[in-house]
Amino acid sequence: MKVERGTGNGEGGERNAEGGARNAEWVTVKLGDVVDINPRRNSFGFTDDETVGFVPMSSVCEQKKAIVDQQVRPFGEVKKGYTPMQNGDVIIAKITPCFENGKVARVELPTSTAFGSTEFHVFRNRGTVDSDLVFHLLRSEQILRKGREQMKGAAGQKRVPADFFRAFEFRVPRSLPEQQRIARILDRADLLRQSRRAALAQLDAFLQATFLDMFGDPVTNPKGWEVVKSAKLFSEKPRIGTTRPAGGSGFPVVRVGEVGDSQIRFEDCGRVELSETEFTRFNLKLGDTVIARAIGSANQLGKASYFAGHPEPVVFDSHVMRLRPSQSICHPKWLFSLISSQHGKRLIQMKGGATAVQFNINTKQASDLDIPIPPLDLQRRFAAIVESVEAQKARMQAHLADLDLLFASLQDRAFKGEL
Repeated sequence: MKVERGTGNGEGGERNAEGGARNAEWVTVKLGDVVDINPRRNSFGFTDDETVGFVPMSSVCEQKKAIVDQQVRPFGEVKKGYTPMQNGDVIIAKITPCFENGKVARVELPTSTAFGSTEFHVFRNRGTVDSDLVFHLLRSEQILRKGREQMKGAAGQKRVPADFFRAFEFRVPRSLPEQQRIARILDRADLLRQSRRAALAQLDAFLQATFLDMFGDPVTNPKGWEVVKSAKLFSEKPRIGTTRPAGGSGFPVVRVGEVGDSQIRFEDCGRVELSETEFTRFNLKLGDTVIARAIGSANQLGKASYFAGHPEPVVFDSHVMRLRPSQSICHPKWLFSLISSQHGKRLIQMKGGATAVQFNINTKQASDLDIPIPPLDLQRRFAAIVESVEAQKARMQAHLADLDLLFASLQDRAFKGEL
């Protein structure tokens, strides 16, 4: 380890408001020297019938940096061919685009041992560097930026090698309490961001509750609306997106990772080169709804976003399906609210199917949903409520953007001795 003294701010024994030494002795370490990367165990002590945690890639939320869909499977099904992990580990996706999208999480599951996708790297702390600080390092911009540069493999299948992480050098205070102090600052700043995101989620929940109050559950149709096939609601047939892999240029392409919020997330969107004819087939227009139509988790099938426009022309990939509303029959925001509700997703999941590796719905099935359709004027009244809530969300999202900038600044300073 390389030792550097006096790298913090201030003179001599000056201490900050939290009591940490601002010029504590700092050391430069390699990540592979302070954590075990992809540790293996030959024996787990489980019978094949016992259940263990299971973490598919879709269970890791890139926004929350957490495992949000906790699953269990019999040990006998996962003991071979999957990545072992345990509570306290940190996992990070190694494959594109999941790595670039920021799929990283602490392992915190009801079962102490879990298995997951082979596309995860696992980091197990040895105790010399605070585990929370390691987590913040792995989610930092410097890891993301340098990891992208080190990816290997063919287009669409590029991965960050474990050797990149083993050799990655970073600076930390030698003092464990000082490390913990820095981790707490980052935790608190991140909590502000998560609280703002929770408030935004509450507004979405309000809209869902209002939808149910005005229109009822689309599965049971308690208000007795006329039921039509979903094909009648579309101005054209549902369409599956391009199979061309994302690259570094071309049109922004919406993938499954960008779908699921009320509006599409473009922050980490990839790009794809398309001909004029292909663009005409796969473009998005204001008011379109896009859904995840092929995904590894059953309860993520049908997650949806509304296309509210973008400064550039936008297309979508083959794991996403576009639904384009017929505005003489249904309001675009009513259709999106229907599709994106838990009840609407249930309609999709009941109609969809599954293969050995994923859950999916095709265009024929998406056109064959039984949809109760309320009067258009009632849909418009609901859309007016949606627009009012969206104005409030826009203000909150602007504040969230400021918090994101603050957090990024703190992350950058955290490993420079400036906190």
